Amino acid sequence: MVSRSATGTVDSPTVSARPAISTRPDDADAARFAALDASIVARGGDTRRVITPLTGATLHELPQSTDADVAEAFSRARLAQIGWARSGFAHRRAVLLRAHDLLLDRREELLDILQFETGKTRGQAFEEIYQAAAVTRYNALAAASALSGHRRRGGVPTVVTTRVRYRPKGVIGVITPWNYPLSLAAMDVVAALAAGCAVVQKADDQGALSVLALREAFIEAGVPADLWAVVAGDGAEIGGAVTDRADYICFTGSTATGRTVAVKAASRLVGVSLELGGKNPLLVLDDVDTEKAATDAAYACFSSLGQLCVSIERIYVDQAVAGEFAAALVERLEGSTLGPDLDYSNDFGSLAGPAQLARVQAHLDDAVAKGATVLVGGRHRPDLGPFFFEPTVLTGVTPDMLCYAEETFGAIVSLTVVGNETEAIMAANDSEFGLNAAVLTGSTSRGLRVADSLEAGSVNINEGYRGTFSSVDAPMGGVKQSGLGRRNGIEGLRRFVDPVTVSATTGLIGLPRTASEFPPLVPVMITLLRSLKAIRRR
Repeated sequence: MVSRSATGTVDSPTVSARPAISTRPDDADAARFAALDASIVARGGDTRRVITPLTGATLHELPQSTDADVAEAFSRARLAQIGWARSGFAHRRAVLLRAHDLLLDRREELLDILQFETGKTRGQAFEEIYQAAAVTRYNALAAASALSGHRRRGGVPTVVTTRVRYRPKGVIGVITPWNYPLSLAAMDVVAALAAGCAVVQKADDQGALSVLALREAFIEAGVPADLWAVVAGDGAEIGGAVTDRADYICFTGSTATGRTVAVKAASRLVGVSLELGGKNPLLVLDDVDTEKAATDAAYACFSSLGQLCVSIERIYVDQAVAGEFAAALVERLEGSTLGPDLDYSNDFGSLAGPAQLARVQAHLDDAVAKGATVLVGGRHRPDLGPFFFEPTVLTGVTPDMLCYAEETFGAIVSLTVVGNETEAIMAANDSEFGLNAAVLTGSTSRGLRVADSLEAGSVNINEGYRGTFSSVDAPMGGVKQSGLGRRNGIEGLRRFVDPVTVSATTGLIGLPRTASEFPPLVPVMITLLRSLKAIRRR
């Protein structure tokens, strides 16, 4: 593993030393962060210290909201939503497209904030910028056609006409995690805005600055400030306060918390979409180019150092190529760069904080104690920063180990040799989760066939996650314990509206209203039903 230190030294003779770009916020950054913090709905004066994982230093003091703050945010959002819904698709489209351009114009600042908050590399932070802009453009342009009223076939042709219109649900509660704060917020919030709804978002403390910077661009583009409120604070208290008031709830996070959110939503009979945990498998088939497959697998497993809901945690490799693939994967990871710099020089970044580091270390220690072998990595790297950890591949992982079935959400992946394609599919499906899966193969048609057998909400062929993740016209979500509902695409937009059916009689023939009016009309109606069937009319 080639690693760049925060002081610019490099502990491998094969890479030249160079000055490091500062990973500490300066006075201008501090002032900027304070300005963003001021837009949190929090009036009590309590704050929480938030660090940057790059160095462990204080990043900012984040205001903490109360239940009363959440109530105020919902009250203001409900008033703002009335005018926003009435403004029409054309107005909303223009505003969102302006926001799209502002995101691109401000990308360098957004990239800095993302790296400061999450510890990921600049390249992996850029994926968030791309996703947020793509989601904004898509929803701006798709909402009118997806959500405008349209005709449906009436129950009695020529006698009854029927239309369906879509009414915005109202105020949407959005609860987002720390790991992909920009893109995960955009995928829910922007679709809700495009549908004519308001949003109260509970941002994770560790990702709040990114959310606030995203929101600021939309406010400057023309979104009313009260229409999109952001609150912060204790997950159970403030997240619960949002869940208790929202007309629909979007939650991204752990399966355990998702179940709690679902129960609260069900008690109020409001809808919910949940993107939850994953233990995502990668199948390496016997026809791969092992060098390319190893490079693809390394990124699929360790982008954002594995702190991504759709990243790979289980690799199943065909025995025919297992030796070559494992050697190539080790070589790729040993030659990768790990460091904190605010530029595009590093392959992998940091874990997000002490809790993630503790979980990764616990899973590693448990596996090794029970007989697993560290193929590559396996070291905490405090010389780079407090939470850096080398990308780690384990072999010999067995069902009694924590990392076998539990989501690590960090820098550990297991590699298992299988006898053939069928065995790989069965092993991949042997999980309570079903969020994402990937297939590496020399034949796309073979990959498509294998994908049909995998139990997952999304499947990527010759890519780890970015193919489906970036396809914002297609729905994204999980099966089994990985969630309910879908974001993105038409399906994602229609989460935020209620379909309303409106029918009118034409007066051509009166429908029966008294007992005596039925006998002459029954034969007519029977003939009509038989005729409609004969001409295959729905």
